[in-house]
Amino acid sequence: MAKINFGGTEENVVMREEFPLEKALEVLKDETIAVIGYGVQGPGQSLNLKDNGFNVIVGQRKESKTWDKAIADGWVPGETLFEIEEALAKATIIQYLLSDAGQIQMWDTVKKHLTPGKALYFSHGFGITYKERSGIVPPADVDVILVAPKGSGTSLRRMFLEGRGLNSSFAIFQDATGKAYDRVIALGIGVGSGYLFETDFKREVYSDLTGERGTLMGCIQGIFAAQYEVLRANGHSPSEAFNETVEELTQSLMPLVAENGMDWMYANTSTTAQRGALDWWKPFRDATKPVFEKLYAEVAAGNEAQRSIDSNSQADYRVKLDAELKELNDSEMWQAGAAVRKLRPENQDK
Repeated sequence: MAKINFGGTEENVVMREEFPLEKALEVLKDETIAVIGYGVQGPGQSLNLKDNGFNVIVGQRKESKTWDKAIADGWVPGETLFEIEEALAKATIIQYLLSDAGQIQMWDTVKKHLTPGKALYFSHGFGITYKERSGIVPPADVDVILVAPKGSGTSLRRMFLEGRGLNSSFAIFQDATGKAYDRVIALGIGVGSGYLFETDFKREVYSDLTGERGTLMGCIQGIFAAQYEVLRANGHSPSEAFNETVEELTQSLMPLVAENGMDWMYANTSTTAQRGALDWWKPFRDATKPVFEKLYAEVAAGNEAQRSIDSNSQADYRVKLDAELKELNDSEMWQAGAAVRKLRPENQDK
């Protein structure tokens, strides 16, 4: 592992140059990787592994939409696509990529197939970190490892197909075989990571739950809605309010931040925009920091985990979720967004 300086703190990082694909394939040449679950992370990780030349199979419930999706993606029933228990029996590495609630429900089945020397792989530290709530306690004679791509499975796949990589964290919770490090890094390279940075299961889930509820999803929707509503209340049209709130940020400014950082984005905007942004970022930080502190405390106490378990385990969870998502989709802001997206030049002929 290389030591990389991140803003004054050195961290352990594994680059693809240090652990190339050829080495990863050699490490896992005798392994059968079973990807259990074909929802958010399953498709991207399994397809990237397959395209990279690994021996990978998918385990999924038959007669389900995701079974049909796997077939549409090229997985062949009886050859590379199996019922979950059959895939578990064939695997030497089990990539446990069901939802957190799904992992809890399926755990007794998975545990039966965790024979000595196998590896249990997660992309989220939830089940292990909150084991008192989830009941997920692996046997002592298997490796327990984690690779967590810093983005959705869709992004992981898209970037792979573009010849790019999505950064991932990695962790080892249990090294029963002495091979856990090589296994986890090989898998991280195999699924399409750009580079891998070291963490542990607890830090991964604390940062992930905070990020999802914070700047990645919950907070960003909240501040979008707040600014949009203020503009609309002061007489601005839906198209103007949406463009100034969302479209300019996502299409123009965030790519500049991604390219070279926030200071570089500031330097490539008008002097008026620079002055206003520099004057106002600290008041926004001061206003939101208490919310983030409360959020992190709720994550650390396990309250957010319990809310997720309780909600996502309900029989009518999907119905309620669809209703909440529909409320977002049907809001004026996002209906305006749909119209704005259609007007993008690249969408004019579609």
